[in-house]
Amino acid sequence: MAARTARVERKTNETQIEVFINLDCQPGSGSKQEIDVSTGIGFLDHDSAIALGTAFKNALGEVKGIRRYGTGFAPLDEALSRAVIDICSRPYCVTDLGIKREKLGDLSTEMFPHIFYSFAMASGVTLHVDVLRGQNDHHRAESAFKALALAIRQAIERTGGDDVPSTKGVL
Repeated sequence: MAARTARVERKTNETQIEVFINLDCQPGSGSKQEIDVSTGIGFLDHDSAIALGTAFKNALGEVKGIRRYGTGFAPLDEALSRAVIDICSRPYCVTDLGIKREKLGDLSTEMFPHIFYSFAMASGVTLHVDVLRGQNDHHRAESAFKALALAIRQAIERTGGDDVPSTKGVL
């Protein structure tokens, strides 16, 4: 089985971002996993999502032998979120987070839908993320990201075959 990894560097006049992604890194596997994103700077968070989406698409390579569709539900205390992903080469994104506050920490909450959108466009996936309930905006946002992680994990799961997961034969 080929390793599903990618390294992407994104340089603009405002940012310099490097992302390395290993789609098969499992918690507790002994593989090094380093995550360091929390800028509080809108354009940097947006550019990070573009770089992450590009790395995700590159790591997947030709979309063969995976489930393709994924659904994730994630609670955080009173909040519950749902994310659905289709790895289909038709980028689209719909979010309904219902966040009321203007900021969470230093991050403008208007960035959350934009981060999901930027990831979807750069990775070529269709993405739906909804917060179904919850009072605490921090819990709503965190559960949305966790639900997306679960949906992605399910969608990229290897099937053991080498087929394109589409009746058309192409994605």
